Amino acid sequence: MSLDGIYDVANPFALIVAGKIPSTKLYEDDHTLAFLDIQPQSKGHALVISKWSKARNILEIEPDALVQVMATVQKVARAIRTALDPDGLHIAQFNGAPAGQTVFHLHVHIVPRWVGGATGFSDHGQGGFADPADLEALATGIRAQL
Repeated sequence: MSLDGIYDVANPFALIVAGKIPSTKLYEDDHTLAFLDIQPQSKGHALVISKWSKARNILEIEPDALVQVMATVQKVARAIRTALDPDGLHIAQFNGAPAGQTVFHLHVHIVPRWVGGATGFSDHGQGGFADPADLEALATGIRAQL
């Protein structure tokens, strides 16, 4: 998919916001939602989305929605840092399939990184799909820092 297109109301993140598919929530307010990625690039990989914007990418998002998303990115990144003590945090946002975007609802990745660990992005995470019970246990520790 290119940078141009029509927002798909049935994309996975829209369905998560609508409560039609589950997620392991870390944080939610009136405007944003943060949850753990089911195909994590590393332990604690989180995603932050707008709950109301229908933007597919950064070129389309309303300025107010972008501010709300980035404020939540900072809040959740701080909680992940405290909970997991990574050596670094990789904050990423992709626009268009050629750039690596796979879900066309603007989202920001927060990926904890450790010295000696992977630094890139894989289409299927570092080990495929995470175990839901492991994600929930991890989320409990992160939520405790919020």
